[in-house]
Order: sequence, then structure tokens, then C-alpha cells
Amino acid sequence: MSLFDIIAVLISLSAVFSWINARFLKLPTAIGLMMMALALSLALLLPFPLNEHIALDARVLLSGVDFNATVLHGMLSFLLFAGALHVNIHDLAQHRNTIAALSTLGVVLVTIIVGLSSYLVFLLLGFDIPLLYCLLFGALISPTDPIAVLGVLKSAGAPKSLETKITGESLFNDGVAVVLFMVLFDIAIGGQQIHLDHVLVLFAQEAIGGALFGLMVGQIALEMLKRIDNYQVEVLLTLAVASGGYALAEHVHLSAPIAVVVAGLMIGNQGRHGAMSMKTREHLDSFWELVDESLNAVLFVLIGLEVLALTLGENYLLAGALIIPLVLMARALSIGVPLGLYRGFRNLSPGTIAILTWGGIRGGISVALALSLPPGGIRDLILTVTYMIVVFSIMVQGLTLTPVIRAFEHKANREFGAPAPEENKLQP
Repeated sequence: MSLFDIIAVLISLSAVFSWINARFLKLPTAIGLMMMALALSLALLLPFPLNEHIALDARVLLSGVDFNATVLHGMLSFLLFAGALHVNIHDLAQHRNTIAALSTLGVVLVTIIVGLSSYLVFLLLGFDIPLLYCLLFGALISPTDPIAVLGVLKSAGAPKSLETKITGESLFNDGVAVVLFMVLFDIAIGGQQIHLDHVLVLFAQEAIGGALFGLMVGQIALEMLKRIDNYQVEVLLTLAVASGGYALAEHVHLSAPIAVVVAGLMIGNQGRHGAMSMKTREHLDSFWELVDESLNAVLFVLIGLEVLALTLGENYLLAGALIIPLVLMARALSIGVPLGLYRGFRNLSPGTIAILTWGGIRGGISVALALSLPPGGIRDLILTVTYMIVVFSIMVQGLTLTPVIRAFEHKANREFGAPAPEENKLQP
């Protein structure tokens, strides 16, 4: 199957599923599309006439898509830039300590807790998985996916302060998680002896270097935008920042996701108010909203179809079912500990940890990292468990996040009287 055929099928499915969702289901787009693609995939696994041939064609299509490269070295640059472009940097600055704690210490805690607990679960079920691979699994499942999170938050109705925390964490924590994943991958796969000083240097190079690189690229783009008033050229410049900046950061071994987020924040804030005309802002917003929605649609259709590439053994499914609550527990601890240390457990609303825990949605990044593992039984197991966590996260947590938020707001209103101003609701 040619590349054009693959693209045509994915875009066509995304368009049809989007129409069905908008016309009948009326779910958040990401959730609706993934549910329909997943339902189609599961239907193809049933022993009906012609299903075997259609499923074979679908697997051929999936084999032509390098999910890891498509997400981490393709879609992610545009989706992160589109997300950062519409985030208010002043809101992030107000919660910078919380976001920094959740994006660093929180990721490390999830990696350790999930790694150790999954090791015990795998042993219980008779899987001989080395502890290093379990920690590797903990690292790949630790980041909340900015693509999934931003898509769900659009319709969740979260208080502004909580939305800022969840959005900020999801935009930055993948950089830390990828560094952890790379270090553990080198130890587990390459057999390298990695010391703490090497880890710290690698983190500084990837994360801090990526942020500085993003500042440089963003500043260059801002200076160019200030000197022209032509929305076609200005939109093209933002495309160059998202794609060229991401590719160059990867080439020089810096955190490309962090770089493109920082550049997107600069252009979306300083550029929007000091370097663009009203006409350019309107065209820029429309263009990147369309890019965001279109790529999200294709990505979540791909996630739904990916079930056809999994090993669905009974013990694999049981392992996933047992580890899902452990991931939620790890998520709660990874929020409670940093916020507790930061605020000394003072003035911390119970609703804050609950909503941040439930809003920690995993997505395509975790699946892509799992697919980067060497082929074999260990990857098949980790991929199946990762996929189950991602599906549960998007479908169950994503669909119920709005009721959870409203339930805690209602509880707060009953306990404290009239609703508090939005910036004070349910925040630590």
C-alpha cells in the first residue's frame, strides 16, 4: 500500500467519523473518533464473513505506518505548537512552581511507583520481565499527553486555575519523561552503565537546552514577524518554527517538544500582541485550529485502529486491567507529594488532587514510546498494557472529567456558600 493510499484512508475515515460524531454522538472529537475506530477494529476481529480479509488489509495499512515516527517525529511538533499558541503565558507564570513540580518530581514518582508495582503484577501473572523494563514502562506511561489533555479540556469546563495547571504540566512533562525513557532505554537495551552525573547532564542538555533553543527560535521568528504585514508569509513562518525548529532541535540532541512549546508560547503571546495585525491573528488562529483538529482526528483514529496490531492474550489483558488502578494511584501520589511539599499541606482542597489525578490523560505519546521498544514478547506485553491504559484514560477519564469537576464544584458551593471567583476555585 502506497503512502498516498495510507494517507487517503486515514483522512477519509477521520472525516466520516468526525461527521458521525458531530451529527449523532456529539462527544469530544478525540474521544468520539477513537471510540468509533476502536469499535471498527474490534468488529473486524469477530468471526464474520469477509472480516478476515478486511482485517488483513487493515493490518497491512497499519504496518505501513511507523506510529512512533509519525507521532514523535511528525505530528507532535505541530500539535504542541498549536496547543502552546493559545496558552496565556501569564497564567502559566502564576502557577509555575506547581507546574514545575508536577512536570519533574511527579514524572519521576510515577516512573518509580508504576515500575515497581508493575514488576510485582507481572511476576504474579508468571511474566519474567526484568525490573529495568518495568521502570522503562513506568517512564513511558508517566507523561500526561498534551494532545489528549488539550482536546478533552476544551469541553471539560475546568476552573481556570486547574485548567492552567493541567495544560502546563502536559506541555512540559513529556520532555522529562523522554529523558528518563532514553536513560533507562540505554541501560536496558544497550547495557550501558549510567551514573547520576550523566543523567543530570543529559537532562540539562535535553530540557534546559531545549528551552533555550526554543527561546532563540521564537525570538528570531518574532523579529521577522515584526518586519512584515502579510498573513500568508507570517503563517508560513509559524509553520517553519513548528517543523524546522523541532527537526533542528532533534538534530542537535535537544528536547524538541520543549523547544517548540517555548517558541509557541512566545509567538502566541508576544507575537500576537506586538508583531501581528488583527487580520494576521485571525488567519493564524483559524489556520492552527484547523491543523490541530485535523491532525488530532487522524491521530485518534490511528490509536483506535492500533488494537489490530496488539497481542490480546488473556494474561496480557488481565495485566492491563490490574495495572490501570495502579497507574491512577501513582498519579495521585505524584500530585499529592509535590503539592504537599510545595504548600505544606495547607489550603489544599481535596478536589484539587482528585481532579488533577482524573485529568491526567495518557495518549499517543505513550503508545509511540512503547512501539520504540525492540520487537519481542516483552514489547508485546508492554504495548498491550500501555494501549489498555491509554484507552481507559481517554474513554473513561475523558468522558467523566466534566462530571467530576462539576461534582467537586457543587460540593464546594454547598460547604462554602456562593461560588468563589473562578481563579480561587479548587486550587491549592
